[in-house]
Amino acid sequence: MTADQFVQTLLQEGFEPAIPVTREPGGMLGEHTHSFEAKALILAGEIGITVAGVEQVYRVGDVFHLPAGTPHTEWYGPTGVRYLVGRRPTG
Repeated sequence: MTADQFVQTLLQEGFEPAIPVTREPGGMLGEHTHSFEAKALILAGEIGITVAGVEQVYRVGDVFHLPAGTPHTEWYGPTGVRYLVGRRPTG
């Protein structure tokens, strides 16, 4: 999926316009939640996301989806990660 296709899909699904996010090499975030639903397309690098003890690694071209309120942790690969993310508010 191209970035343009991803952006169009987000809009069709009712997400806010996509924003670019860059995270540092080797970084991580401890367990947290978001008050919004998130869907992201990986543009560069990799990100590992752990939900309920299950880790999934996402690389260039992959899309991850997190429903609002989902507890998760994140780690970023040796070159960091860059992705486009759309958010869909709940309620």
